[in-house]
Amino acid sequence: MFTKKKRLSRALGVGAVVAITALTLAACGRAEDGDGAQGDASAVSDGPATGTIELWAAGAEGEELPVLFEQFAADNPDVEINMTQIPEQDFVTKMTAAIAAGSVPDLIYVFAEHQPALFATGAFAPVPEGLVEEDDFFESVWKTAEVDDVAYGVPWFTYARVFQYRVDLAEAAGVEAPQNWDELREFAQTLKDTGVDFPLAFYVVPFDEYTAAQFDTFAHQNGGGIINDDNTEWTINSPENVEALEFYGSLFADGFVSPDAPTSVDSVGYLTDGRLAGVLNGPWLRGWLADANGEEWLDEHMAALVPPAGPDGERAASIGGGNWAVPEEAENADAAWKFVRYASEPETQLAWFESMGNLPTVKSAWDDPAIADDEALAAVREAMEDGVSIPAVPTWNQVGKILGEQIERVARGTATAQEALDAAQAEAESIGVGK
Repeated sequence: MFTKKKRLSRALGVGAVVAITALTLAACGRAEDGDGAQGDASAVSDGPATGTIELWAAGAEGEELPVLFEQFAADNPDVEINMTQIPEQDFVTKMTAAIAAGSVPDLIYVFAEHQPALFATGAFAPVPEGLVEEDDFFESVWKTAEVDDVAYGVPWFTYARVFQYRVDLAEAAGVEAPQNWDELREFAQTLKDTGVDFPLAFYVVPFDEYTAAQFDTFAHQNGGGIINDDNTEWTINSPENVEALEFYGSLFADGFVSPDAPTSVDSVGYLTDGRLAGVLNGPWLRGWLADANGEEWLDEHMAALVPPAGPDGERAASIGGGNWAVPEEAENADAAWKFVRYASEPETQLAWFESMGNLPTVKSAWDDPAIADDEALAAVREAMEDGVSIPAVPTWNQVGKILGEQIERVARGTATAQEALDAAQAEAESIGVGK
């Protein structure tokens, strides 16, 4: 049963600088050449890494990174890593200021939500051809770091939000786990009839870009999406999206979801006392529940499955995570990329899973018994195959916030789906995609 040693809650890291000396590259072979949509292979030399790597890490995950340095140090004693940990909310501001000042680090560890704004600066180097093999990664996750089909980052950890529910309450009510929208409605109605206060919970409080990203999965389940395939035009008010928001909004109108509570953070208490039956959330939720109630309670009360499919059987799940990236003006890009290659080895990713609980982006790492034997992660892996990431455009946070606010109007019954999405589309078009 999957529990996390650390919470993937995006706790803000304290500013700190950690100097790690005598860090070296562990033995790992190069992958075969890619498809040409990457940087020059000569960007990475043969032989050991040398010199100093200035590494900036966002958020609390940076606290755990030194656990990976020991193996890196085992073979190449001529590399030093200076790691600066930056609070998540300050990372984009500090990084863009460094770019403007010409004083960039050699390597950054950045959350997917921050990438569009940073990559739009044009200040990052394409992933060198042959550094890693793209096919080794989940396709949906690899694409989170692409801009115009060029990869500027290498995925480091990932997650998918899946449907997690009180299996004991469902069994007592005689309702099956929902596989599609109709069954999701039946699940919610049945649990509501048995007295559950909140049959379902979504990411809604506050209604913002995270709400918008979750709605985008409903749009994809209905054959839509809030931006076109090449990220050049907003498609927020498409007929498919309007239908999806009508369904989404009906769950609020019928009292299955509350626009006020429970939130993602406080869902543990609601699930524990049976006031909440099902929630769309990431795998870290199971760790929170185990911390609160114990692993035995978790096994007896909770189950997970891929998010229910849309009317025509289409599936989609919200995904995210973190990536490595190297600025174009990095002084020691060669050593930085070698560290990225080391971090992409299945053994390294499994060590990170053991330390932090973050899930690997390399598919083969999921075959390790530590993950493969965990039934709770089967739904997460399946959901990864149909992952939907945030739009890879620098204006996403601004447009997403607007869309989230319009979704709130529907959730509270003050606007129709068409009205809300028309309003969001108009504002999004005035803002553009930032390219």
